[in-house]
This record gives sequence, structure tokens and C-alpha cells, in this order.
Amino acid sequence: AKFAGQAAQGAILRHVVQVAAVTGSQRVKGAVASHQSAAILHGFDLLREPGDGAVWLTRPPGRYRNGGVQGVRFHSAAIPAEHVTRVLGVRVTTPARTVLDLARSLPYMEGVVVADSALHAGATTKAELSAMLESCKGWPGTAGARYVLEFGDPRSESVLESAARVYFAQFGLPTPEQQANIVDDKMRFIGRVDFIWKSHKTIAEADGMGKYENPEKAREQIRRDIRLRAAGYKVVHFTWAELFGDPGSVLARIR
Repeated sequence: AKFAGQAAQGAILRHVVQVAAVTGSQRVKGAVASHQSAAILHGFDLLREPGDGAVWLTRPPGRYRNGGVQGVRFHSAAIPAEHVTRVLGVRVTTPARTVLDLARSLPYMEGVVVADSALHAGATTKAELSAMLESCKGWPGTAGARYVLEFGDPRSESVLESAARVYFAQFGLPTPEQQANIVDDKMRFIGRVDFIWKSHKTIAEADGMGKYENPEKAREQIRRDIRLRAAGYKVVHFTWAELFGDPGSVLARIR
């Protein structure tokens, strides 16, 4: 697993313990960690972090007459050997299968968040996701999952950026370029921006709190905006609260 830091590592280790405790029971023999549990174990972002301590498992269909186990959410589906890997000793669906399972079962934006995160981490590729979709052809939810996998983009670096891309598309904005390096008329580097519509010289920045926790970074952000505007760009900043509280207002400002 790719650990993003101590907090992420701690969350993965805690969930490994939870999954190991559950899968050690004979009642769930043959089951593997999947869906949200697999995303946690692989270190992928989720739009809605599970907070109830549940464990998600997939087990082969037709083997269990009474499937209730407290704290476990079961899915029933085929689990080919090539769809299974291990994280810290725990059997879990592969990154590509995990992305597909969540794209099949979650709302569109939530599926995009997972797909972007997995692609950005290099845990899977668009080609692998396409092959996984083909191997699960006809399964419930795969028709909708296809749109999620096609839209997934490794250039999205955060949950907020992934969600913003979905809103941009839903509101009919042209597709922006992501993570673009901007230079002035003398080819001096100004900065790297989250989104840009070059033909309109318009930039949008997704402002997670991490950008402002360090005062010097916050001051540099202001100085960079001054340089961008001096070079003729219009810069629109938006926060998590703004995008989810009033997305229409954010999109109107960009328009």
C-alpha cells in the first residue's frame, strides 16, 4: 500500500486489524476485503469516509444461506484469483477490481473520486480498468461504471479536484487542462495551477485547507496570484464549502 503519511498509515493498519478479525471466522470463509474496505487498505481517497467501523467483504455467490455478521457488509460476486491480492497479509480485491466495484455501487461522483485517486497513485491504469470492466461485463452496475472509468484522470490530485471536474462537466463547462505550468511573456515560470482554460486565460484553483496551514505558503499563494493576473490571467479560487454548498455560484464565477 502507498502510505500518504502517519495518519493514512494508521487508518490502514486499523482497518487491516478489523478485516483480519472478521475474515478469521469460519462464517466468512472464502470472502475477501472489497469495496470501501479495499479502498482503505489500498490507500485510495473516498468522498465519504466510512465512520461506522464497518467492514466490506465480497464472497462467492450461492454458498451462504444466512449471511448476517455484525459490522460486516457483504457483497456477492465472483472472485477470480487474478482479482485478489494481499495488503499486509490481508486478502483484498486488486486496485482495478476495487475501483470497478465502487464505480458499480457508488454514486457517480464518489466513483470518480476513487478512480482518480487510484490512477494518480499509479496503483492501476486506464488499460487495466478497461480490461477489468470487460472481464466483469454484464455485472450489475457496469453500464454506469463505464462512464466513471472513462472520466477518471490521474492528474487529479485531491478529492476536491475530482469533485470539481464532475461539476464542471455537469454544468457544461469545457474540459480544462489540469496541473498546467504557467509562464509569463519572457518564459519565466509563474506557477503550477489546478485547472486552466487557456483559450479564455482563466484559471481555477481548488483550495483545500492544506494550502493555508503554512502562513508562508499562504503568502506565496497571494504573490503567485498577483503574478498570474499581471500576466493576463483571471484566477478563481473555490473551497470545499463553496463547491458543495453552492456549486452554481462557483461555476458562474468561472464562466
